[in-house]
Amino acid sequence: MQLTRKGKISYFNPGWEKRGGVVAGFSTRNGGISRPPYNSLNLGMNTDDLPANVEGNRTTLARALGAGGEQLLTVSQVHGDDVLVIDSPNYDLRHFQRVECDAIVCNQPDLLLAVLVADCYPVLLWDPQAKVVAAVHVGWKGAVARLLEKVVKTMRDQFGCHPDQLLAAVGPGIGGHLYQVDRPVREAFVAAGHPWGSISREQAASRWLLDLQRCCELQLETVGVRIESTSRVEECTCCHRELLFSHRRDKGTTGRQAGFIMLT
Repeated sequence: MQLTRKGKISYFNPGWEKRGGVVAGFSTRNGGISRPPYNSLNLGMNTDDLPANVEGNRTTLARALGAGGEQLLTVSQVHGDDVLVIDSPNYDLRHFQRVECDAIVCNQPDLLLAVLVADCYPVLLWDPQAKVVAAVHVGWKGAVARLLEKVVKTMRDQFGCHPDQLLAAVGPGIGGHLYQVDRPVREAFVAAGHPWGSISREQAASRWLLDLQRCCELQLETVGVRIESTSRVEECTCCHRELLFSHRRDKGTTGRQAGFIMLT
């Protein structure tokens, strides 16, 4: 996935804008006003960054994408499996910031949906025919709960989307070569019936390297999203300090980038 620059910001672009009707991508950490260690385009309100800086960064992102700051819609992410469905106009988006969920499905234009990450994976979905989009935050708990499968089924059941017509983009997260997990995580995946051998490799006693990106792709395939319709960001958040925030690399003191999507 290529980097695109608009205004002050740069973002990983899945290329969907060429088809018309949508703006989508994954922000980097560059182009904002936050000071270290949150430099510079920190979009996360749940950090110790100055709220005024975060608000300014969010406005910068929205304007670069052809929206206003009041059109940016985020939620309170809790590593769960609840899905927020928006199927009618909403004029005050601030109340959504208190809604606890980790996925947003929407058929309304001019709402800039965003999920915030700093090692977890942002995943975007778009049905060009039905004009429905989704933004999903996937950490290991969401992966265990099959959140992506639930989102695709919600798009199908609520809006008549056909999974084989969906376009998907998996954004930057911590790579499977670095994401070490312990036995309780392994047991959670195995108990939920996930193909543990296909998404991990043993590193040491009671330690495994988990490939969450591969897990996301497998879940999308399971519910009928075509492999050739899914793109990915190859860059690992932990490895690319100049481009991306990483919670694990920076020991929890870091900013947040976003996966974003908007029907136009």
